[in-house]
Amino acid sequence: MAPVLDPTWQNPYAPSTSERHHNVRVVRRFAFKRRLPQTIVIAVVALALIAGVVVVPWLPAVGVVVAVVYIWDLRRVIASYARRGQSLGGALLAEFSPGGDGADRVRLVTVLDRLAATFGVDGVSAFIVSDPGYNAALVPNGTNFSLVVTSSLIQDFELIELEGVVAHCLARQRLGLLDRESLASVISLSDDQRQTLAGDGKTYRADEVAAASIRYPLGLAGALRKCARQHPAEGSFFNSVTYAQWRWVFFDQWSDRREGDLGDLDDVELRARALEEW
Repeated sequence: MAPVLDPTWQNPYAPSTSERHHNVRVVRRFAFKRRLPQTIVIAVVALALIAGVVVVPWLPAVGVVVAVVYIWDLRRVIASYARRGQSLGGALLAEFSPGGDGADRVRLVTVLDRLAATFGVDGVSAFIVSDPGYNAALVPNGTNFSLVVTSSLIQDFELIELEGVVAHCLARQRLGLLDRESLASVISLSDDQRQTLAGDGKTYRADEVAAASIRYPLGLAGALRKCARQHPAEGSFFNSVTYAQWRWVFFDQWSDRREGDLGDLDDVELRARALEEW
């Protein structure tokens, strides 16, 4: 049988344009909903003015001006929501003291430089921070990005495990998740609202993309296994209230969870099992 090529086929383990656009639209819809009450009031006022032609001839022109000015302002506000998380990198780094040594930094930067080209992500600066917990995050820092990795992770993870962690973090940017996650971390919301905005199960999807790119799922699975076996020590950032608010940007979003939840796609134990069965 002759092979049949399907021009519509897409690799399920590669981030699609529609997937990235969906995650961008989530932020826009969230911003629009936050301004929905004002939008309804302005719409009613503008329509009332436009309908006022039978009373005062120039009222419709006023209504049109009100509508146009508000639409311009609404677009500006919606665009600003995507930028709110850009300060998160600086705020996150301020929570830690520097960690690691020169050899650790060379190790991390070497892995990052190779994978950043693979994922098509640039403008990333690497930082090792001092903490006894295993975790990492790629966060916006102005118009660039900061990759933050704990000293314990650098010291205890094998090279292939570190590669899996960095690949996962870069995969989130390729998927268009960073704006969602960083906004969920910095805006005033309930925990459930933060989780919905950041995206349930999105770490699982980033694992798929990362493992397919590095072509060694067991390296990432090993990193997740080590995260599943750890419990943050007293005084660790990952036992703090700030971490509870910012958890959505981290490789292990549930470092402070005492027992695994295999019904949660973001749970490190479940993510490890999925990769081991791949």
